[in-house]
Amino acid sequence: MNDKKLMNKAADNIRILAASMVEKAKSGHPGGAMGGADFINVLFSEFLVYDPENPSWEGRDRFFLDPGHMSPMLYSALALQGKFTLDELKEFRQWGSPTPGHPERDIDRGIENTSGPLGQGHTFAAGAAVAEKFLQARLGKEVMSHKIYAYISDGGVEEEISQATGRIAGILGLDNLIMFYDSNDIQLSTECSVVMKEDTEAKYKAWGWNVITIDGNDPDQIREALTAAQEENGHPTLIIGKTVMGKGSLKADGTSYEHNIATHGAPLGGDAYVNTINNLGGNPDDPFVIFPEVAKLYVDRREELKQIVAGRHAKEAEWAKANPEKAALLKEWFSGNAPKVDWSAVVQKEGSATRAASAACLGVLAEQVPNMICASADLSNSDKTDGFLKKTHALQADDFSGAFFQAGVSELTMACMCIGMYLHGGVIPACGTFFVFSDYMKPAVRMAALMEVPIKFIWTHDAFRVGEDGPTHEPVEQEAQIRLMEKLKNHHGKDSVRVFRPADADETTVCWAMAMENTETPTALILSRQNIAKLPTGNDYENARKGAYIVAGSDEDYDLILLANGSEVSTLVAGAELLRKDGIKVRIVSAPSEGLFRSQSKEYQESVLPKGAKVFGMTAGLAVTLEGLAGANSRVYGMPSFGFSAPYKVLDEKLGYTAENVYNQVKAFLAE
Repeated sequence: MNDKKLMNKAADNIRILAASMVEKAKSGHPGGAMGGADFINVLFSEFLVYDPENPSWEGRDRFFLDPGHMSPMLYSALALQGKFTLDELKEFRQWGSPTPGHPERDIDRGIENTSGPLGQGHTFAAGAAVAEKFLQARLGKEVMSHKIYAYISDGGVEEEISQATGRIAGILGLDNLIMFYDSNDIQLSTECSVVMKEDTEAKYKAWGWNVITIDGNDPDQIREALTAAQEENGHPTLIIGKTVMGKGSLKADGTSYEHNIATHGAPLGGDAYVNTINNLGGNPDDPFVIFPEVAKLYVDRREELKQIVAGRHAKEAEWAKANPEKAALLKEWFSGNAPKVDWSAVVQKEGSATRAASAACLGVLAEQVPNMICASADLSNSDKTDGFLKKTHALQADDFSGAFFQAGVSELTMACMCIGMYLHGGVIPACGTFFVFSDYMKPAVRMAALMEVPIKFIWTHDAFRVGEDGPTHEPVEQEAQIRLMEKLKNHHGKDSVRVFRPADADETTVCWAMAMENTETPTALILSRQNIAKLPTGNDYENARKGAYIVAGSDEDYDLILLANGSEVSTLVAGAELLRKDGIKVRIVSAPSEGLFRSQSKEYQESVLPKGAKVFGMTAGLAVTLEGLAGANSRVYGMPSFGFSAPYKVLDEKLGYTAENVYNQVKAFLAE
């Protein structure tokens, strides 16, 4: 146990660095970072177990920061660990700096997650806790017996996502999850009492959490709470730390600046900054310093960790020797490589809905990919993720041998927890719901894209053919939205999201294969509710790997090209039969992935969709969904409004998604 005076000195060192980073950048949030310094110091200097020589060690504890605006606190604590230099702290929020305003995932530097909108970070942590339990059930406690720490603020508790995260973590009994709630009662524009009155302790207890309330600036109480949390069985732990916003800060006149809203989101400034640094024992003229005794505290912890980790590695070696098959699985699962799947085992029923075709693929994946977890937001029998569920069983508090995550009606939380599973490592997550509900998931999709997390999003009921449920449940603009993200590039120049809308059952198999092979970015699979006719005989489905390809009419001296994805391709095929009776020759192109097609050579793109060719496109979404592919000499028939409530075949007729309307539209287009 470290001396309290030393622990306070180290926390003040973090406060000085954090306040100085914000001051130098003339931008940022010093107050929360200063208030949370005591907890992060106790955690990092006494509890967090990691390998100083191997940051990506599978058995390490993980720390997930939810309030990313408190990055100065995290960067400063990591600097004490030796993960950041003082010069890098000085470059806070600057171009090309490794210390951006909100932390971005960097395992080597100790950052487990990119901190996005409040609430997501601790939800990632809950997902990571699920992943560890899942892997422990398969590999054993010898290699999977660590803790997942999360740090949440008042804002994160207020965000709606926290409700579902609390519920799920409690019902699953995630006793490997320890969360610190930095409860300082101050937020950016108000005191918390203006917007929240609930009893947070009682709320989390009702969800099945172990709750400990302490003085969050007292290292002895923090240490005691963390020790108790580590010993808890059957329940996640919430440590409510009553902290002081802007702890140690003074105004220009020398009076206390603590508990002040003004310290939350702006530099302290001028004499207030000078007085604060002096009050904390620093030098305002040279604030970027690690005190010698604090440096020694962290050097000693590093040496202690080497001994702790050496013992753990020795046990792991014994386990690997006794369990060579499991050791091989551990290595493979954490490699990040795509799993080997025998796709010939998938048997598709001709003319089935693509959601049913997806179920056939998921059934094979459940059998062949033992580290895959599939989830559904209470729709498994409709989004057909039950194809996976039928080959396993749901995760439960006392049984993580299953591989299906029943998230309940909570699409955003489900997506974020699945992202957290991947961030932990060793797990391949997929999650399903109706496509229209992807609107609830967009913040998570964006974070997955930013972090390059290859999660699989399964979105069914892809168009107005949801039918009788009506416009509230019929996606129209959603495909255009997700395909906008498909046009964004990530830091490595890859499409930020890979999107597939397959045209029939067999094309679904190829799209699922590409989804599983994609280890760099999220994949979205957009699938139909209704049955879809099989594409023309002789079609080579492997060409779907190029994003867009010719499915009929490739050898004809065509008059125009018919272009679509999903179920509209079969509508075009039916329309083409009517056009041929009038002597009109067509080429039919299925384009399940515009992003993938755009990544092909210019020669290939030109061979499928030549510049200047007349193109008639059809989409059940907004016309803009296909207009970029169709080109200038084109007409795209799309949905100009929300849907209607009626049987889907009636909607097809009323809205013009028929062979006859394709015929009429093309004839009119050619006559122009």
